Amino acid sequence: MNRGRPLGDYGVDAPWVPWMMVGFGVIYLVLSGCAFWLWDSPGFGVVIGVIGLLMFVSAWLYWHTTRRGKFAVWREVLAETPAATRVLDMGCGRGAVSIMAAQQYPQAAVTGIDLWRSVDQSGNTPDAAERNAQLNDVADRLSLLTGDMTQLPCADGSFDLVTASLSIHNIHTADGREKAIDEAWRVLSPGGRLLIVDISKTREYEQRLRDLGAADVRRRPVGWRMWWSGPWMATTELRAMKPIA
Repeated sequence: MNRGRPLGDYGVDAPWVPWMMVGFGVIYLVLSGCAFWLWDSPGFGVVIGVIGLLMFVSAWLYWHTTRRGKFAVWREVLAETPAATRVLDMGCGRGAVSIMAAQQYPQAAVTGIDLWRSVDQSGNTPDAAERNAQLNDVADRLSLLTGDMTQLPCADGSFDLVTASLSIHNIHTADGREKAIDEAWRVLSPGGRLLIVDISKTREYEQRLRDLGAADVRRRPVGWRMWWSGPWMATTELRAMKPIA
């Protein structure tokens, strides 16, 4: 079993963010230099310089998370989940979690659905996801759909595992996020499991799942490997199971 990052190119999540951090880091270091050598204000220069260095550290953590950390976390999340045969990945992007699910569960048929927005992931297209699937020899078990996770084009109870990686928070309204949770629940078969890994709103998702009658609901932080700049932008895993009536 492949335990590392799958073969292929998976872009960068919200690619403008790390470059913004680098840009601010440069600005703060320039201001720090001005404080030391032009404004005769070394105390202010030290403070601004430290902030600038922290911006570079934050950018490094972000790059590590998007290029390596999230893959390691998802390998563990999937390994801790019982085998599935019908998997839906909501907001699949360039296919990272979809492909890892296909690798983890060799008998599974995997469906990935996305709106293919490059603002959420660089180079996000179905062709990019298809190329990655082919590189990992899972293209014959991975189907890609264009669609909205708040209106899934799937029948009730179609999947025994539904995943969502860093996708539901991109819906900007609480009503929209609730619809996405409701849709994930609708297409999940009795006894099936829902796995959400996201950077915010997971308490909101948890409450909605409890309202829907979810069983075995668990939330936990996944640690520094998915810090999107630092602990103030940490990632949380949320698990739930649909009871068997």
